[in-house]
Amino acid sequence: MVKKIFVKLNVVLIVVLLLFSISTANVGAYNFSVSGQAAILIEQESGRVLYEKDAHKQLRIASITKIMTAILAIESGKMDEIVTVSSNAFGTEGSSLYLRLGEKIKLEDLVYGLMLRSGNDSAVAIAEHVGGSLDGFVYLMNQKAKELGMHKSVFNNPHGLDDHEEHYSTAYDMALLTRYAMKDEKFKIISATKSYRAPQEGENWDRIWQNKNRLLTQLYKHSTGGKTGYTKRAKRTLVSTATKDNVNLIAVTLNAPSDWQDHMNMFNWGFETFEVLPVVEKGIVGNLEDDFYKNKVSANYSFEYPVTSEEKQLVNKKITLYNPPKGTEWQEKGAPNPVGKITIELKGTNIGEVPLSFVGELQEEKKSFWSKLIELVFLTLGVNKDG
Repeated sequence: MVKKIFVKLNVVLIVVLLLFSISTANVGAYNFSVSGQAAILIEQESGRVLYEKDAHKQLRIASITKIMTAILAIESGKMDEIVTVSSNAFGTEGSSLYLRLGEKIKLEDLVYGLMLRSGNDSAVAIAEHVGGSLDGFVYLMNQKAKELGMHKSVFNNPHGLDDHEEHYSTAYDMALLTRYAMKDEKFKIISATKSYRAPQEGENWDRIWQNKNRLLTQLYKHSTGGKTGYTKRAKRTLVSTATKDNVNLIAVTLNAPSDWQDHMNMFNWGFETFEVLPVVEKGIVGNLEDDFYKNKVSANYSFEYPVTSEEKQLVNKKITLYNPPKGTEWQEKGAPNPVGKITIELKGTNIGEVPLSFVGELQEEKKSFWSKLIELVFLTLGVNKDG
């Protein structure tokens, strides 16, 4: 068995940490204020929390619920299917696409209407088609929340209306959800769409939907999308995304009277304060002293991390490799995968790990003159030396 220098690398744990963990930046005083009862700003790729205010407080979330509804619809694989609008969907109160009872409409169009116009009728139609029923879809929502680590969230409808007491989340959990959703190319496209034209059954004119997200359409040039929300009990809620100079940010506010300004303040501060530092490049790892591993070990993927100018010099990397094999073990069984890892630390705190793979050729063990002579004799006599 191959010996290890350090503790065995747990690949599953690394994947979970890289995908879903969120570490918090400690950068001292902030030069802005936030009107929201709860708020958070994270860097999208790493998940690092750059700013937070009561981010784990459970609050009502209104229509930003629809981010969950949208991603479940996209992941269902049914976007090209035709949905028939039920009486339940037709009668939904609040913001609406004004769908007609019995109307047939493509699921993809419903998702655009959901995200751009916040149609509650669209949310119910989507839920019934994807989940089989409202209850079935709510089950899927809570299963996805559990999968993503949204431990303080409970969903009981697909739209966020105040029709159920047990429907809430946190700014932190909604950042987790949005980070996950933004990994999906279709979601990113829909979220960034300013205007959408949807064919209307039985009519010679199309529905045209304008996005309600004013950060995207009017106020903020770096905006890449998001979702608005409002109910009497939740007040104003907002999730938004923005990109500048290779830095991708996600902001969430709950119960925020000045949410547009809150988000611009957080984004501007985030872009001014942080840059994305390339820490590990995918490919061959250089500067290895071990002759066996030299130029034969590859990082499985790149690792980047948002840092302040002061933090750039405080990022450290540590390479851990298995002891080289003895004898022909790797030739017979193959090299283990991974053969080690790069551990990345910031100010002594682990911020990520990248697994390493062996990509060199395994050379056969060199044999002595006498070993070769004995093999030749046995070969000549037609005898297997191993019996």
